[in-house]
Amino acid sequence: MTDTKAAPKKSTRATKAGADPEVASGVTQFFTPVVHELTALAVNGKQAHWNVRGRDFLEVHEFLDVVVAHAQEWADLAAERVVALGLPIDARLATIAKDSEAVNPKAGFKQSDETIADVVAQIDVATERVNAAIEGLEELDPASQDVAISIRQGLDKDRWFLAAHTSVE
Repeated sequence: MTDTKAAPKKSTRATKAGADPEVASGVTQFFTPVVHELTALAVNGKQAHWNVRGRDFLEVHEFLDVVVAHAQEWADLAAERVVALGLPIDARLATIAKDSEAVNPKAGFKQSDETIADVVAQIDVATERVNAAIEGLEELDPASQDVAISIRQGLDKDRWFLAAHTSVE
């Protein structure tokens, strides 16, 4: 009698020592910019939170704390995925300031409409990086792509909630 079951294929994606180095390197390539932009969003979102003014101050002020908390949570999620695959992540403020494409907000008080526009623009920059990760990770590492997709869903929701304060449509 012959055994009709084929031997299970050995995965090259993971070894006992950790993740495949090529996969880890690729995930790092896509998630490092995501971590940088989300960290910039958190820092600049807090700046906006402290300095927003206007008739809808309280709603915007409080929701900016939510945006900041989410950005920190998602940056942590992406960074920990890289570390789980065996590589370090560099998210020091000097590195983020050098590498982030987010526009540094002007100091001082700003009306809520201007504050919202600035934060929405930063969410859009972060979303661009997340979109690149979603696309680039599709074949490379579907588990990491799932992380990027969940971050994208959250960014979309926060952007919608924030932009709704100024939308007339």
